[in-house]
Amino acid sequence: MRLGRAVEQYIGLKQSLGFRFRIQGSVLRAFSRAMGPVSVDQVKPATARAYLDGPGPMTTAWGQKWSILRGFYAYAISRGLARRSPLPLQAPKVVPTFTPYIYTQQDLRQLLEALTPERTRNLSPQTMRTLLLLLYGAGLRLSEALNLEESHVDVEERLLQVQRSKFFKSRLVPIGPKLAEVLADYAQHRPPIRGSHRCFLRTKTGARLHCSTVGKVFRAVRQAAGVKRTDGSRYQPRLHDLRHSRATHGLVAWYREGADVQALLPQLSAYLGHAEIVDTQRYLTLTPQLREQASERFARYAWGRGS
Repeated sequence: MRLGRAVEQYIGLKQSLGFRFRIQGSVLRAFSRAMGPVSVDQVKPATARAYLDGPGPMTTAWGQKWSILRGFYAYAISRGLARRSPLPLQAPKVVPTFTPYIYTQQDLRQLLEALTPERTRNLSPQTMRTLLLLLYGAGLRLSEALNLEESHVDVEERLLQVQRSKFFKSRLVPIGPKLAEVLADYAQHRPPIRGSHRCFLRTKTGARLHCSTVGKVFRAVRQAAGVKRTDGSRYQPRLHDLRHSRATHGLVAWYREGADVQALLPQLSAYLGHAEIVDTQRYLTLTPQLREQASERFARYAWGRGS
């Protein structure tokens, strides 16, 4: 069977089982195009390795592509479409080159102060302010915040309903009183809905917000606020880093309170909507504050053991 046809069958099978399989499908289709018009069993190890390596330096994307292709070839072999896999037996260890930016409280104040009508374009400053505080205060993904509907926001009970987000999971997210006040105030002053959507956050004309629009506005606001990286990274602070910041700041607060951090990690994982605790651990960037608190905790533990 031709590789392209087998790839489409595999994608169709996964989607029929309830998986979105968008990123995986894109990787598999790109692999099929790179291999050319060959059968599944005609892909050579050197050609498959060239696709995995790509034109640039090796990154964590190598392992992601390798994992996706492993799943496909396990399927192909089980269906008799291939006798063996052309993939390397193991993925090389790659040192992550990307570190999330952890916003300081001063950074957040500067971002909010930089929200002016000329920078927020077709979004009102209040809409952008509400979005930023929602991403940080509730630790939401951008898509989760933009997909919140009116019925999903309960300011009286201080609860958000995140419906069928990543991994098709839904969850309740408790919010603090200050964020609840922000959402209540926005609900009173936002424009009426235009169109069939029921989204909580809207443009000046009442239309649905899109990630690309929000991203452009945020870049302009971030530059005006003077919030930037100074560690030589080519990645500037992102909207998604607000979620990383929420997780990291929460962990620092637990350390300062003397809480049992390891026992609380499952709760943080559920709050963020992660499938596994290991996914949450990726968010816990070792900032100087976190390093200091962890070191003090270890010192107290070691001193107590030694006394």
